[in-house]
Amino acid sequence: MKEKKFQIFDIPWIILVQKLDFLSERIVSLAFDVISRVLETGPGWRLVSSHFSTLLDSAIFPTLIMNEKDIAEWEEDAEEYMRKNLPSELEEFSGWREDLFTARKSSLNLLGIISISKGPPVLASSVSSKRKKGERNKRKDCSSIGELLVLPYLSKFPIPVNSSSKAINEYFGVLMAYSSLLDFLKEQKPGFIATLIRTRVLPLYKESLCQPYLIASANWVLGELSPCIPEEMNADIYASLLKVLTMPDTDKFSCFPVRTSSAGAIAKLVENDYMPPEWLPLLQMVVGRISDDEEDTSVYLQLLGTLVEIGSENVAPYIPDIVPLLVRAISRCIPPSPDPWPQMVERGFATLALVAQCWEDSAPEGSEENESYVAWVSRRTTIAKAFSDLLQRAWFKPFQSMDGEAALSKMSPSCVDDSSTLLGFIIQYIADSNIVLQLKISELLVAWSNLIADWNAWEEMEDLSIFKCIKEAVSLNNKFALKNFVVGQLPSPPAPPVPQRSIIEGIGLFVTEAFSQYPSAVWRASSCVHMLLHVTSYSLEQDVKKSLAFSFSKAAFSRFRETKSKPCSLWKPLLLGISSCYLHFPDGVEKILETLEHEGFTVWVSALAFILTDKFEHKMSTESEIKLTGMTLVKVIERLLTEGKQRSTSLHDCFTSLIEASIRAKEMQVEEEEEDEEDEGEDDNDEDSEDDDEEDSEDDEIEETEEEFLERCAKVATALENGTIVEEGDLEDQEQDIDLGIDCQCSFLILNFFRSIWKRGCLGH
Repeated sequence: MKEKKFQIFDIPWIILVQKLDFLSERIVSLAFDVISRVLETGPGWRLVSSHFSTLLDSAIFPTLIMNEKDIAEWEEDAEEYMRKNLPSELEEFSGWREDLFTARKSSLNLLGIISISKGPPVLASSVSSKRKKGERNKRKDCSSIGELLVLPYLSKFPIPVNSSSKAINEYFGVLMAYSSLLDFLKEQKPGFIATLIRTRVLPLYKESLCQPYLIASANWVLGELSPCIPEEMNADIYASLLKVLTMPDTDKFSCFPVRTSSAGAIAKLVENDYMPPEWLPLLQMVVGRISDDEEDTSVYLQLLGTLVEIGSENVAPYIPDIVPLLVRAISRCIPPSPDPWPQMVERGFATLALVAQCWEDSAPEGSEENESYVAWVSRRTTIAKAFSDLLQRAWFKPFQSMDGEAALSKMSPSCVDDSSTLLGFIIQYIADSNIVLQLKISELLVAWSNLIADWNAWEEMEDLSIFKCIKEAVSLNNKFALKNFVVGQLPSPPAPPVPQRSIIEGIGLFVTEAFSQYPSAVWRASSCVHMLLHVTSYSLEQDVKKSLAFSFSKAAFSRFRETKSKPCSLWKPLLLGISSCYLHFPDGVEKILETLEHEGFTVWVSALAFILTDKFEHKMSTESEIKLTGMTLVKVIERLLTEGKQRSTSLHDCFTSLIEASIRAKEMQVEEEEEDEEDEGEDDNDEDSEDDDEEDSEDDEIEETEEEFLERCAKVATALENGTIVEEGDLEDQEQDIDLGIDCQCSFLILNFFRSIWKRGCLGH
């Protein structure tokens, strides 16, 4: 009876997989999946195990053999071929997920399950503990089906010694089968997999046997098996992969799958801690292959990005050598028109952003007079020059025939985040005004600020590079008073003498819009407000500063109105942002608040006073935040007293909170001094104190119940959904080092004066 149940294995159409349409192949795929699930049960395993040999020979292996459909896809659509047969993290192939459920994929999964099998699964509830232990010991000594059946079966197929299509097609199936044996091979001794690779895979790389179909599969297999490859084999494998990394196309074959699978396998070797013996030749080879061919170039750029990320310390010394080559290659591919950039250019910019970060991370420790640091800065200038040339090519050359705002309005918005990273890298270490002119910093900042002024693709990680670049731009302007930073350039006649948008005006539009975005953007925008209002070159252009302050306060108060029903963490950046604006232009900001809401000024003052009290959950975390709030309240009290509103509730709240702010600021100063003293004395007793702290914390820790945990998670999820709290990964945005712009200690001395006024004029009532 059992034989009849599995006669399906002998049906001829399983062998003729190449002739199946999509629906039929999906059915075969599901059939393999069903058998995989059946093997997870004891009775199912006993039922199927006697048919393992038939199953492997008549059903599984026929689906692995290369067929006419594979060859057609290789020739007509190499990406589709790779997506189905050699999936790599280096390529982001598009398509429906259902397309991946092929008969070959499911049969490989089934083969992997069979290979590690040593007997029927044992349910924990069906046997005693003694019997379970005996079963485990017994199985530990047993050979798996992989040893008894799978590997002997695959060994029947020799490595092709000629171009026989039958031998090549069958060995393609053997390589596919090896890729499914990762779990099985992990259980074997190190020498086992070394022998397998040395005798069954590496011989394929000999020039006399080099077959593109097999080499591509061999590359992929080596990548899949990289986690369990013995360390002593890595060098030979790397040499073989490097040999075919640049395999050229022939009259008969496109070797794109070979090159891509080789790049993917090298990336996996590096990810599994193999470091190439020589980095510069590899980097030069990869960069040298970047060309107008978008398919190949995308793969090499992805590989380069992986090498930079994983091997950062080893790659960093060669970055000044490869960056100019990489920049030239990318520049050639930037379109002459302002159309969206090709994917290859976008990936190029993303790779350069990784390269820039890698160089920053390699900065030597020590003083600026250190010889190694001076050399590092000098080589950094070479990189910055290449980045500047690239940005000029991207932003200026397509619009050389245009003038003024017409050119700026047509700039491509592609890669603004990565471009911001490169621009921030360029300006971060500039210490000479001549470098500002040589690298065309002002012109680049004008173009960049116009791009971010119209930014509408708000994404958490992408926007971070823009905010960082804003900080670097403001810092550089404070050093050298950049051209067009506060006031834009006048257009050439006969155009009207109306200045173009300045750098800070473009930045201001971006920051204003940020107040309406996700919570982290609000925090970053608030930090920018404090910084932008203290730019050093406002002396003759107060109108620009006033316009920015009014825009910021309007945007911040509009967002505050959305959250004012319940105190939340966003209150702090919003209210502090308005505070910075109010300190500079109290009359104008008050009018804006009153325009947006009836008694809006009173609403803001009350909320500002509230966040200084113990009732506010998200307390001030830095001394500068407390001082900014205190300075603002001093200004408000002065204004209320001048207007003769001593009896107002706002005045009472302000004065009370101001006293709390003064006390809290003093406490923080004392705490910082005590922490500094403790840090000096902790070095000798670190280990003992850490052990004691751990024991104390374990004793004091109260276990959270399941109901409390679920309730807390629900509250956090609701707050995240409503956009009122920042996600855990972005908590660093809440630590604001605010540029107060003046000696804030003077403001706190005014307290004594107002305290005496309060006693004389208010307490008596």
